[in-house]
Amino acid sequence: MKTSRLEAFSDGVLAIIITIMVLELKVPHAVELAALKPMLPVLLSYVLSFIYLGIYWNNHHHLFQAAEEVSGGILWANLHLLFWLSLFPFTTGWMGENHLAPTPTAVYGFVLLMAAIAYYILQRTIIAKEGRKSLLASAVGFDWKGKLSPVLYLIAIPLAFVNSWIASGLYVFVALLWLIPDPRIERELEKREE
Repeated sequence: MKTSRLEAFSDGVLAIIITIMVLELKVPHAVELAALKPMLPVLLSYVLSFIYLGIYWNNHHHLFQAAEEVSGGILWANLHLLFWLSLFPFTTGWMGENHLAPTPTAVYGFVLLMAAIAYYILQRTIIAKEGRKSLLASAVGFDWKGKLSPVLYLIAIPLAFVNSWIASGLYVFVALLWLIPDPRIERELEKREE
């Protein structure tokens, strides 16, 4: 089976997740800019989650540019990733509404960790299907960002109970690591076209 149907479904799910997140933002009743001040934690958590979803969407797109076919295992691994991403609106709202309280901040980190693990499983499932000499296997290589991110989440989760601002800073740092799209797959695609 070709990848286009899976990509279209995933794009739709991600669009719905972002829509749910933005619908959770409550409009202030006052017209002054000062009315936004109490909403700042909610807005900032929304921005961070929107960036994370954008990163996942971007990398998911690149991942399936490198994949040639989809198997049942790949479909389930993709659904596993979408499940964890679908929890972003809940954890984003909980963390923002409670001004980075320790438990919601730790749970947010847990969902980030599980999404990272799910993405890794999806990546490995595609490589297992297409082989170690596949375009994706060549492009991924050592994948230092993919290995560092879960470690930082594992540090941030318990740290949320000590200082939730530092834990949140680690979440922002990981997002910044991934903000620039990963060029490895594009480079491999260009090499193979030449």
